[in-house]
Amino acid sequence: MAEEKCPFEQSFSFRPLPNKTFFFLQDKEVSTLIMKWSMQGRISAQSFSFDQSFHAYNCEQFALDFFKDPEVVSCLKKMEAGVQVPLDKPVVSVHVEVVACTKVSMELFDPIFSCGILRPNGHIVKCLHEVYSDYDELRQMLREEDSEHYSAVGGEERGEFLFRLFKHLCLGGELCQYEDTIQPYINTTKQVYKALISVQRDPDTKRVSVVSTVIKVRAYDKSGRCFPGTREEEQTFAYLIVDPYKRHVTLFCHFYGVGNFTQ
Repeated sequence: MAEEKCPFEQSFSFRPLPNKTFFFLQDKEVSTLIMKWSMQGRISAQSFSFDQSFHAYNCEQFALDFFKDPEVVSCLKKMEAGVQVPLDKPVVSVHVEVVACTKVSMELFDPIFSCGILRPNGHIVKCLHEVYSDYDELRQMLREEDSEHYSAVGGEERGEFLFRLFKHLCLGGELCQYEDTIQPYINTTKQVYKALISVQRDPDTKRVSVVSTVIKVRAYDKSGRCFPGTREEEQTFAYLIVDPYKRHVTLFCHFYGVGNFTQ
């Protein structure tokens, strides 16, 4: 094996891991929900190996190398007019945000069950809205800071990847058919999170902790933003989820729009 370079001068090379599959993309029950939420065919997860030690402080270089790597570029698609097409121009820069990812249980969502968003049977409380018809208290809490329930989940918890994932699934795609009860959102969030995140158990304390680093990323070519979309849209997102021990990275992304309604 070649000697590793200093972290400040190293560059990363990547190789696809085509045999790595994700349960949530194959399970019939989960796929049915993804389709119902208008995300089918627009949400994806692809894994790659990489050849150097990863450090969170170097995540911008890591992401730039990722989007410039020929093996990665050959696998990447962008969405244009509802059709996935290859990236046609080289990426020249990236914008990265390291996303907090520390949760190993679903306790973060406990306040949602007791703050008035849900009825005792788990049904989501409906509400009137000036813009959206058929609105509910859950989506209002997720979207609007002036919602009376917005503070039920604190700012630090809202920044966690687990909560962001939950929000992405709740808001769905362009023709999302929203759930009447909370459990499908909670269960699917748990399954997707578990598939994407790596954990380890301390042999002494037996405590389980997250080892993955999550990076929200946008890529730019010479014409401007090119991935995951050309314009800002909350439900168009891309995350690089890095396992530094296995030297694996997963690109988890979604392009907002009308999803497929066939499996």
